[in-house]
Amino acid sequence: MQLQDEKHLSSINIPVEMPLIEMERQINAQLNGLIYEDNSYDDFDTDNLKAKVWKMSPIKVQAVDSTFLFEVPLKIWVSVRYESSPLGFKISGTKDTEFAIRLRFLSDIGVSPDWQVTTHTRVDSYDWITEPSIRVVGLNIPIKSMVSRMLGRNFEKITKAIDEQVAGTIELRKYVRQAWELARRPVLMSREYDTWLVIVPTSAMMTPLVVKNNILRTSIGIRGYTQTVTSAEEPEIRENSQLPNLLVVDKMPQEFKVGLISVIPYKEATRLAKAKFIGEKYSFNNGSYSVEVTNLEMYGQDEFLIIKAGLKGSLNGIIYLRGIPHYDPETKNLSLKDLDYDLDTRNVIFKTAGWLLQSKFSKMLEKQFVFPVGGQIEEARQSIQKTLQNNVLAKGVTLNGTISEIAPDRVYLTPENIYAVVFAKGRVALKVEGLL
Repeated sequence: MQLQDEKHLSSINIPVEMPLIEMERQINAQLNGLIYEDNSYDDFDTDNLKAKVWKMSPIKVQAVDSTFLFEVPLKIWVSVRYESSPLGFKISGTKDTEFAIRLRFLSDIGVSPDWQVTTHTRVDSYDWITEPSIRVVGLNIPIKSMVSRMLGRNFEKITKAIDEQVAGTIELRKYVRQAWELARRPVLMSREYDTWLVIVPTSAMMTPLVVKNNILRTSIGIRGYTQTVTSAEEPEIRENSQLPNLLVVDKMPQEFKVGLISVIPYKEATRLAKAKFIGEKYSFNNGSYSVEVTNLEMYGQDEFLIIKAGLKGSLNGIIYLRGIPHYDPETKNLSLKDLDYDLDTRNVIFKTAGWLLQSKFSKMLEKQFVFPVGGQIEEARQSIQKTLQNNVLAKGVTLNGTISEIAPDRVYLTPENIYAVVFAKGRVALKVEGLL
């Protein structure tokens, strides 16, 4: 349980890119035809116009950093209610006309805490492509100022339509939710050792949306704890199913850590130790005393590795030593430190074989108790590197990563095995096709 509870804070990055031309294409596909209409002349003194507005040709999109410029060509139909008294004769009625205008909008883009893309659009400027005019009984009636006032009152409808279409074009929450669920799914790293990579995500973050070189870019990060779990069956998906609120950060953390395991069963460790030590003779005090190792067993007790050694010679019987196993990253070996006699053994040999206490017998054994585990750890590194290389987790979702550094962590002792755990550092990213 200690091993499985060990966690490393890590980040999975999801790079997001969308060419402006694609945003432009999607907005034009969704914003078509009639944009709005005004079917009332309203009060005679303030309006006298009915109007319909259509998109005339494709909308053009430009951007700098996080500010967008939308250029919207519009065709406008108006019906003018007029009243005139030329030469003293009162004339009234309605007259229709069509004209075209090019509107420019500025829009600031952002993301709300619930992962919805938001834009705040406002009118920047406009110019006439064709100017509005009507003729009544041979006279030009000026309506340009009336149309300008009408447009000014209805700009909000157009900007609202643009905001709704941009938000509908960029479905961010859908894909972040998908990535969050995929990050929680256990990944098998080694069937031989039944080890799984489990990620418990804790937070989600995102860098501001910006445009560079005509590409809308951001990076989404899922922050959480990576765990290496040993289990014959796929571990159950743990808590944290709810997608958290967005946290906006200037820079995305990059470090990803995962524990790699090397397993040595006590039976195997004992076999290797017997092959090395049984039959070995050790002399002390210039040959006055000597012992030969006749048997050897090992097991774990809390954080200590216990060595039960049978001796014959100047001392006949069994002694117990205990040491703390550790992984040496330079030699890539599992070895012991602070190997010494346990208390009961120390009391016995103090009374019967004080010369053994005065010797460096325990230190001699400490130097020789070495188990090469570098091969296993390298195999584990290659296994997870393979897991992180173009791993298709779902349709359109690919996991990629690199392991750049191996650092020692801890050694755990269980009733059956010695686990040497190192952690691998690197970077991991999810590529989600169609994101944005």
